[in-house]
Amino acid sequence: METVPKKEPLPQGLSNPLWEFLHYVKFQKKLSDNTVSAYRKDLEQFLGDLACHHPSGIQTSHIMKFLRGQRRAGNTHSSQARKLSALRQFFKFLHKMKVIDKDPIEYVENPRKEKRLPKVINEQQITQLLLAPPSDTPFGLRDKAMLEVLYATGLRVSELVNLTFNQMRLDMGLLMVMGKGRKERLVPLGAKAQEHIRNYLELARPTLLKAPNNDVFLNRFGRAMTRQAFWMIIKKYALEIDIEQKQVSPHVVRHSFATHLLNHGADLRAIQMMLGHADLSTTQIYTEVARERLKTVHQTYHPLEGDS
Repeated sequence: METVPKKEPLPQGLSNPLWEFLHYVKFQKKLSDNTVSAYRKDLEQFLGDLACHHPSGIQTSHIMKFLRGQRRAGNTHSSQARKLSALRQFFKFLHKMKVIDKDPIEYVENPRKEKRLPKVINEQQITQLLLAPPSDTPFGLRDKAMLEVLYATGLRVSELVNLTFNQMRLDMGLLMVMGKGRKERLVPLGAKAQEHIRNYLELARPTLLKAPNNDVFLNRFGRAMTRQAFWMIIKKYALEIDIEQKQVSPHVVRHSFATHLLNHGADLRAIQMMLGHADLSTTQIYTEVARERLKTVHQTYHPLEGDS
C-alpha cells in the first residue's frame, strides 16, 4: 500500500484527511500546483458546507445535496464536473487508506453535459459566401474552389487543406477522403464544385506553384494551405458579406452542409457516411437542428404566432 509521507507542516485550517490527500496528489501523484489548488478549493467548499461531518460520516445524500446546490447556483457543466472529479479522487484516496469503509460517491453519476446544437448558416448566406471570392485572381479562384468543395462535401477543414491529387477522382465526381483514425471514405463531389476545381487547377494553381508537389490547394508560398490560414480566409469573406464573423467557420459550413441536406430530404445514414461519423448518434444531432428551425419558422409565420 502506498503511504503518505508527512514531511510538510500541516497547513492551517485543513483537516488531517484533506491535508493528507493534497499531500498525496502533490508529492506522489505529481499533479500540478494548479490542479492541487483547484482540488483544495473545491474540497474545502464541500467540507465547509458539511460543517460537522467527519469523512467517515459522509453519505451519498450529502454529495447529491452539494451537487444540487451547484446547479441551483448556476455553475457551468465543466465547473460541476471538475468539483465531482475532485470528490471522486478524494473519496477514492480515503477508501484506499481505510479512513472510510465505503466510497459514498461510487454510484453518483457525472452531470449530464448540456446538449449544444451545431451552429449553421442558412442557404442564402451560404450562397453569398460562395460568391464572395473574386474570379479574376489566383487567390480568389483558389478560395472559391475550396469553399465550393467544403460545402459540396462537408469535409473537415483538415481533410480539405490536406487534399492531394491522389484523392481526387474528378472524372467520377468523387473524393477519397482520409478521415479520423485514418479511415478512408468516398464522398460525392457535385458538378459545380468540379467546375471550380478545374478552373483553379487550370488558371490559378500553376501561378501559385513554386516546386512540384501533390497538394491540391496551395498558399502563397506554394505549399499546402494550413487550417489556420483557411479559417482566416472564411472570416475575411464573412466580414465582406456582412455575416457576423463568429457565426462562420469551416466547421459551421460543414454543419450547414449536413443540415441543408437533411432539410431537403437526404437520408440520415447517407449523411453519416459523407461526414465520416463512426456512430449514427453523432449525426442525429442535425435532426434536432432541423426541428428547431421548423419551430422558428412556425413561430414566425403562423398567423396565430407571428406579429401579423
